[in-house]
Amino acid sequence: MSNTASQPLLGLGVVGLHEGTTMLVAASTRTTHIRAVAGCDTNPDKIASARTRCPQVWFTDDYAAMLDRDDVDVVSIFTPDELHGRQIVQAFEAGKHVICTKPIVNTIEDAQRVLQASKTTGRRLLVGQSTRFFESFACQRADFEQGAVGELELVDAHYTHRMDWFYDKSPWAVNTTDWVFLGLSHPVDLIRWYLGPIASVHALGTRTALARRYGVAGFDLYTVNFTAADGRIGRCMGNYGLHELPRARNAIELMLYGSAGSSLAQYHDMRYLCTKPDGTECLQDMLYAKREYYFNNEVHGMHYGEFANYADSFARGILADHPCSPELEEGIETFIVMEAIRQSAADGGRVIEIAPLLKQIF
Repeated sequence: MSNTASQPLLGLGVVGLHEGTTMLVAASTRTTHIRAVAGCDTNPDKIASARTRCPQVWFTDDYAAMLDRDDVDVVSIFTPDELHGRQIVQAFEAGKHVICTKPIVNTIEDAQRVLQASKTTGRRLLVGQSTRFFESFACQRADFEQGAVGELELVDAHYTHRMDWFYDKSPWAVNTTDWVFLGLSHPVDLIRWYLGPIASVHALGTRTALARRYGVAGFDLYTVNFTAADGRIGRCMGNYGLHELPRARNAIELMLYGSAGSSLAQYHDMRYLCTKPDGTECLQDMLYAKREYYFNNEVHGMHYGEFANYADSFARGILADHPCSPELEEGIETFIVMEAIRQSAADGGRVIEIAPLLKQIF
């Protein structure tokens, strides 16, 4: 590990150079405890493109070669879902900690293997749930933890985004995973973040015209009801074939309803709305103040700020030996909730209990 006064302390290697290039840029320009040192992809064009943006980074098409580098302390994974389990285990066995984009896995078998590998090696994993680390959602969480909404009574989240561009860019998404593990993982994670352990889910799903046109194997439109272990409730929606109307609804929104007030966080906009104790409504719009950090330019190049925030948070946790969130066990529990949603929708809305699925892993 590098440990000079002028450099961050941990070295980051990234595999999967689409969003992974964004992570390399973020860890080269915005972080204080971790720095980009290596990048990996099997596509030479992606390596060439990433090299123009991060010329100081070492690149390879060989994942094992990157894992062999002593200056790589943390591996960040941005590859197709079906590769995550194997690549996480390889990184753990090479002595690396891991940041993995959501979902960490999309099968129970991979969840079992990853958890066992973590226990065997003592390595840690952070799930890259970027929404938690976006400014408006972080402000909402801080207010919530200070009691601004009082007793939380209902959590309502959604993520809606038309995805024909994604099928064209990542054709593996058509038949090797499910939108419950892709886009829906954002609102499901937000629900879990606020309600804690989930006891059961009831989900409905269908295929939009866009999904049918691309031959998508699973559903791309979901509605889900959640019951928490403590009896509280939540709901979420995901639609990945719609015609967007961003003036009316942001792509991701989280609404908290509580005994003392309500609050709303939004993305791609960076607005946070909340009620004050006297009943007035407060709006914070942080876009102009934070745009360069989070978006890197004026046309909303995505995820730079969120990636930097969670990479730095994880690095601080490793260096100080304190917990971060969401780490591996919480991430696996959230994966199980997503798997229950998939099963519920596939079975016409049957209520699925979470406990029997968790027993297959923990």
